[in-house]
Amino acid sequence: MNSRHKILAIVPVIMLGIGLALPAVAQEAGTSPSVSAGTSLHQAGEDTEAAAKDAYHETVNALDDTKITTEVKAAFATGKDIKSGDIHVTTTAGVVTLKGQVPNSAVAARVEAIARNTEGVQGVTNDLQVPSSAAQN
Repeated sequence: MNSRHKILAIVPVIMLGIGLALPAVAQEAGTSPSVSAGTSLHQAGEDTEAAAKDAYHETVNALDDTKITTEVKAAFATGKDIKSGDIHVTTTAGVVTLKGQVPNSAVAARVEAIARNTEGVQGVTNDLQVPSSAAQN
């Protein structure tokens, strides 16, 4: 192979190399700061760890709230003059919300006291309805 053929063979290889290198050079020269792959993977790992911790804590809170709701409803079921089927109980972050209708204000107060005295309860929102004619009983 003579020198002319060698040059003709080398020129396309050099051009191809330059063509492949230009995007990498252009990317480095851009305005965004370059981040190493190791740093990027580390950040992704931290984000995943934080998401897993959040999911765990939300699951624990949901289980705690479900346990509280169940214990409050069970206590109502054994209470005298309490129609537990008429009382809707929800718990969010330890705060129990009571909704429904009770026969009088004494039952409403007793229902609220039962909820407040249940383990894990942080507070009670009493939205129970008492018929106006029975409110003073």
